[in-house]
Amino acid sequence: MNCRVLPEDSPEYVQNALQKVVADDQVSVKIVGDAAKGPASPMSPEVLNAASRVTSHLWPGVPVVPTMVMGATDGLYLRSSGIPTYGIQGFFLDRNDIRFHGRDERMSVQSFYEGQTFLYDLVKILSKAGE
Repeated sequence: MNCRVLPEDSPEYVQNALQKVVADDQVSVKIVGDAAKGPASPMSPEVLNAASRVTSHLWPGVPVVPTMVMGATDGLYLRSSGIPTYGIQGFFLDRNDIRFHGRDERMSVQSFYEGQTFLYDLVKILSKAGE
């Protein structure tokens, strides 16, 4: 079983939680392989402000809210090396038609192009931030 957990969750915490859910003394839960974990990245006002600026321009009135998505990325290795890592998408999905990682994964054409514009504008703002 591949568990997607929060950065601060220890392998033992996850193992104990799974054992508790299984609730059967005849079933054992064991950690296989090395369970790597990394620290959470600190919230960056620079990134949040840039995302808010682009969001306000493209979608007036839409709030920017930090979240943690339980997906897998290479961010673990960057954060473990001391490089703060953030994931931002800028895509709107139809919540009644979410098909992540399926054969027919899709999003609307409008959402695709809006997301592309969002990311392009965000990178432009952030690349000028250090000047």
